[in-house]
Amino acid sequence: MDERHTNRELYFKEQGTTVQKYVLPFIEDVMTIDENTSVLEIGCGEGGNLVPFLERGCKRIVGIDMADNKIENARTYFAKQKNHENISFISDDIYNIDPEELGQFDIIITRDVLEHIHGQEKFMHFVKGFLKPEGKFFLGFPPWHNPFGGHQQMCKSKFLSRLPYFHILPKFMYRGILKMFGESDKTLDVLLEIKDTRITIERFERILKKENYKKDKRVFYFINPNYEVKFGMKPRIAWSFISAIPFLRNFLITTNYYVISYPGTSKDKK
Repeated sequence: MDERHTNRELYFKEQGTTVQKYVLPFIEDVMTIDENTSVLEIGCGEGGNLVPFLERGCKRIVGIDMADNKIENARTYFAKQKNHENISFISDDIYNIDPEELGQFDIIITRDVLEHIHGQEKFMHFVKGFLKPEGKFFLGFPPWHNPFGGHQQMCKSKFLSRLPYFHILPKFMYRGILKMFGESDKTLDVLLEIKDTRITIERFERILKKENYKKDKRVFYFINPNYEVKFGMKPRIAWSFISAIPFLRNFLITTNYYVISYPGTSKDKK
């Protein structure tokens, strides 16, 4: 298990570094981000992804996460940040939040979150209510079939944490291997849940089409931009011919970056 899975402040700082260097410029290719930009992150954890938006001067930033302990950490970490009064955190399930009460945002972010969500179709429909008519929705997620799409880097076993692709084995075999190497019941629950909520590029694209989202920008990476701060590896965009091959691309691409928008009316979003 990597230190970042136990040292949450380290993970917080790594998130901010990657967003500052790669995610912020990615979004800025399709919209302006300044002090008037409002930002909502769903599944924010400790909120590290939001630091660059606060430093940019955004005056309304909201992070939502179901984990009470992570929200407590977020409030502690951001108390040290300049202009921390511009950011607030909510510990709750997004489905318990009324869009009319919270309001709409210029940017919504979910980064390394979609693969954990049960019912991604329901989620992608529901979040429209939080998006302004001209707003943008950034999503980054690893396709299930990529070498570490099962998040097996969380394993206590050093061998399993570095073993690619074994998460795509049938569930009973996957569980058996995890137990054989002494992984805890808690780790098994987390990894098996990810197997249940897994998502591929093709299914995500079908959801976008069904929900009438517009793809403003899309990039597939062989080497995840986050690997730079974790492992010192420079990001690498996937070759276009690989990106164009359905199913196969899921095995080679470590993350996808999307910026999407919903050109429907406010009434459509309810």
